[in-house]
Amino acid sequence: MSIRPVRAALIGANGMLAQMIRELAPDHYEWSLFDLPAFDLTLRGQVLSELGRGGFDLIVNGAAYTDVDGCESHPELANRVNGDGPGLLAEAAKLSGATLVHISTDYVFDGLASEPYRETSPTGPRSAYGRSKLLGEEEILGSGLEKFLIIRTSWLFGPGGKNFVETMLRLATEREELRVVDDQVGSPTYTADLARAIFALLEKEQYGLFHFANAGVCSWYQFSLEIVRRYVAAGGEVALQRHLAITTADYPLPAARPAYSVFSTTKYQAATGNEVPPWQDALDRYLVRRRQRNRPTL
Repeated sequence: MSIRPVRAALIGANGMLAQMIRELAPDHYEWSLFDLPAFDLTLRGQVLSELGRGGFDLIVNGAAYTDVDGCESHPELANRVNGDGPGLLAEAAKLSGATLVHISTDYVFDGLASEPYRETSPTGPRSAYGRSKLLGEEEILGSGLEKFLIIRTSWLFGPGGKNFVETMLRLATEREELRVVDDQVGSPTYTADLARAIFALLEKEQYGLFHFANAGVCSWYQFSLEIVRRYVAAGGEVALQRHLAITTADYPLPAARPAYSVFSTTKYQAATGNEVPPWQDALDRYLVRRRQRNRPTL
């Protein structure tokens, strides 16, 4: 028996997560790709004409203004892209009868908790980026759209984009000393595992708000130690001689970072029946893929 094709629109199609979503999508998904400069999710007329009347079954929003410090300088732009944009996508989804998938962030919380954040935990963003992302959630929740997924995630890494793993490996090969913040803790998340989680929820027809991150907790410093250690153990060469832990106060930035960004994934696991891989396992799989990609051809 043939499976009915799913007509899917992917917003921010060139982004890191979006690329992985396309790669891991089931075969019966038929993608239409939307990204800047041809498509601007803040333009209501364009969003409604191209998506609302496009006959789509699914709209996946992988677009966001993710420059956390840039959002402090440009909060209006952040609110348009991260707040108003998702609301317009929800409006388009209602018009076309589509399901909307939207990715949100740990920055919607204040980072002052001492136990994993649940979907029901009170929000309290401390940055312009976090406020704009919370606005996007509220726009979707207030839209009247019935079939939606809002998935909050944290510390995302994967191929095809800027991420902490690549930054640490680049610096470790260029510098003899690395200084990394040790008083911010969270859960790294591999784009491949997040993409699989999205499709698992869609397959089970589970809608609403979910948290997803790889299992386990570490600080940025501890994460960086494992990145370099595992890279070297697999034969990678670095210039690094001193790997030092510092505090947030030692590395001031315009936007406040959450000190605690750990999610409970109990709701996701109950909804899908799936276990969540540890971040160490996810890092190993990413590094294997990275070596295969960089291997010279003969």
